[in-house]
Amino acid sequence: MILDVKNLSKRFGGLEALSDVTFELQESEILGLIGPNGAGKTTMFNCINGVYGPTGGTVTFNGENTTNLKTYFMARKGLARTHQIVKPLNELSVLDNVMIGACFGGEGVTLKKAAVIAQEVLDFLRIGDRSDQLAGSLNVGQKKRLEIARALASRPKLLLLDEVLAGLNPSEISEMVNTVKEIRDQGVSIIMIEHVMHAIMNVSDRIIVLDYGRLIAEGSPQEIANNESVIEAYLGDPKLAEKLMQTMD
Repeated sequence: MILDVKNLSKRFGGLEALSDVTFELQESEILGLIGPNGAGKTTMFNCINGVYGPTGGTVTFNGENTTNLKTYFMARKGLARTHQIVKPLNELSVLDNVMIGACFGGEGVTLKKAAVIAQEVLDFLRIGDRSDQLAGSLNVGQKKRLEIARALASRPKLLLLDEVLAGLNPSEISEMVNTVKEIRDQGVSIIMIEHVMHAIMNVSDRIIVLDYGRLIAEGSPQEIANNESVIEAYLGDPKLAEKLMQTMD
């Protein structure tokens, strides 16, 4: 087990964004995290990687209690994330952006080694030929891959992906799903927030569902697609659940 979240809660004044959420993540597993807008998904990520300190509960990462650790400590321990809204350093090159990720990981690499790691990761993500371009010149799909590259360059054990499929066309979505699987095959555990349902259902080993900050369902993609609480709270239409079942491998 790479991650153990127990009774995690987060309040913002009178708003309870997360309420007693408990789940586990196994090594080299892809865990889908779905739910309506405002359900607490990104807040969950922020509590796991140290942006927010939880109001209650614990986060255990790689066997260590990391509750309330700051983001830079979490990065050094092997946790990386992407953001729903991509945040490249636009005036730096693509390579320099990814080198920054390598420098702030847990291996303490030199700049020379960081450049080697960055180019390897960019090649893996199929944008290696863009390394000398300014990051701001990339299109949306390329920026999504740059965001992942910067995270992967830190050599994480756990990768948190926040809507990496948003804004992509169907061909790019298919390519990105394959990329996520390739990252998992390298031994990286993944939690993936996503609203593109046919994709998350096909890429995930398991799925958890949040609604109003509470965990309402957990199980295989097939179990989630057939769960009445999930259909009512999120999918909305039983016919959509049937279509999702038909798209699964």
